Amino acid sequence: MAIASVNPATGETIATFEPLSNADIEQKLQKSIEAYAINRARSFPERAALLLRAADLLDRRAHDYATTLTTEMGKTIKAAVAEVQKCAMVCRHYAQHGEAYLAPERIATDARESYVRFDPIGPVLAVMPWNFPFWQVFRFAAPALMAGNVGLLKHASNVPQSALAIEDILREAGFDAGEFQTLLITSEQVAPLLDDERIRAATLTGSAPAGASVAAGAAKRIKKSVLELGGSDPFVVMPSANLDEAVKTGIRARIVNNGQSCIAAKRFIVHEDIADAFEHRFVAAMNALRVGDPMDEATDVGPMAMPQIVNDLEKQVDASVSAGATLLTGGKRLHDRGNFYAPTVLRDIPRDAPAYAEETFGPVASLFRVRDADEAIRLANATPFGLGASVWTSDDGEAERFIAGIDSGQVFVNAMVASDPRMPFGGTKHSGFGRELGVYGIREFTNIKTVWIAKNPARNDVKREAAE
Repeated sequence: MAIASVNPATGETIATFEPLSNADIEQKLQKSIEAYAINRARSFPERAALLLRAADLLDRRAHDYATTLTTEMGKTIKAAVAEVQKCAMVCRHYAQHGEAYLAPERIATDARESYVRFDPIGPVLAVMPWNFPFWQVFRFAAPALMAGNVGLLKHASNVPQSALAIEDILREAGFDAGEFQTLLITSEQVAPLLDDERIRAATLTGSAPAGASVAAGAAKRIKKSVLELGGSDPFVVMPSANLDEAVKTGIRARIVNNGQSCIAAKRFIVHEDIADAFEHRFVAAMNALRVGDPMDEATDVGPMAMPQIVNDLEKQVDASVSAGATLLTGGKRLHDRGNFYAPTVLRDIPRDAPAYAEETFGPVASLFRVRDADEAIRLANATPFGLGASVWTSDDGEAERFIAGIDSGQVFVNAMVASDPRMPFGGTKHSGFGRELGVYGIREFTNIKTVWIAKNPARNDVKREAAE
């Protein structure tokens, strides 16, 4: 794919960019090594001050940056503003807590002193997706920079203006020696970077095949990697749930970012006692969503980011219906131009249908009915993914069963799955490994160094040895 900004609502090409040459990449790599020496030498308060400046810039220009996000990948302007503001929040979080997260940990042993310290490791390559063009990057960059590392960003090829804007923000904030650099390169140019010894680690958010490729490349060079990949998140509703809240939140959880989110609710697993009532309300709410211009504040669902996503959704839905699934609403493209797809609900989905366990990356919801909690847990786990899960019940004991039984990186009870700077974020199975955010996220790209200082010899022994 060419490196280009194409408005997904209109198909208009906004800007195109040439990939960096090998000489350009070499220059940026060397600059990252020099910048690492600078950022590593800074104190935590000095790094924190720079992150706080970045947060202020993000807040002051939130609508301007949001406009870039909306025109590049189609998220609604309301969602885009919220994304930029969340980036400011993660910068402030690590500015305020990063030093404490990385404080030496004293451990009692028979040494005079023993502790663990967390040292930076150097340049980290971040391969990031288009669906949250600012947030995915800042949730890596804020902890990485606060820890004393430096970052090199290979962003998705359809959001180059977002990638360049992020570099500008961090440079204006004071990370101006190359501590964070955007690399406008193709996917084929990633492998040589992973081979380069100056790159010390890699992180990727994206598809499972892309994650496997980056992890394999890093492993060949004995480098750490963190992967946050796809999801087919269950949204479980039990009879004791507040049905109105479950439906309202379920709609938001399915259409977040126009349905293009790894942690969006995709499989709605509902107890048979309330399944009819849930289905009736849910389908009505999906039908009421307004699909259209993402720059219009009244729009609920904008376009898919690329034509290929619409093609994929169409194939998955059509194949599922052909396999026996019942189409309750949607299931078609919308509008004469742009990448629009109708909010869609499927029911009676056979095991061999794509909508049963695959990730549908758009506003397509799959409804399932179960007899009890055990069946709900089995169905929730019947997917190669394990990113997040949302469970709705007012029974505390039942909630504990789901928390323990569902194989995923996070379980939210009576709430929508979301990332939060204060909490670790990541998945199991084909949803990846490692964690972002919270204390665990900032420690991923550090050298967890053991320090052991032996007891001094007794003074009289020293004197005796000197006399002899």
